[in-house]
Amino acid sequence: FFFSQWSPPHHWPGLSSRGPGGRGMIEVICNDRLGKKIRVKCNPDDTVGDLKKLLAAQTGTRPEKLRIQKWYTVYKDHISLDDYEIHDGMGLELYYN
Repeated sequence: FFFSQWSPPHHWPGLSSRGPGGRGMIEVICNDRLGKKIRVKCNPDDTVGDLKKLLAAQTGTRPEKLRIQKWYTVYKDHISLDDYEIHDGMGLELYYN
């Protein structure tokens, strides 16, 4: 048992860093294949469109000009990260259209 892995039980109100729904924020790493890796913190229930807005703020590119994919799957704006099973620390590909 390591203290660094300890977290308070869910029945201790106010001590957990998790938000509504019992899940905390996740960090997604987007690689644009041009040498830039962008780390973004977001919620699992955010949509891909929300993620694009956060990426746009960091890259200076408009969100509608960004395409996020993993292998050959292009992620659609209206679907949540949770529905795509995008989890903490996951790497995605970022392309500029």
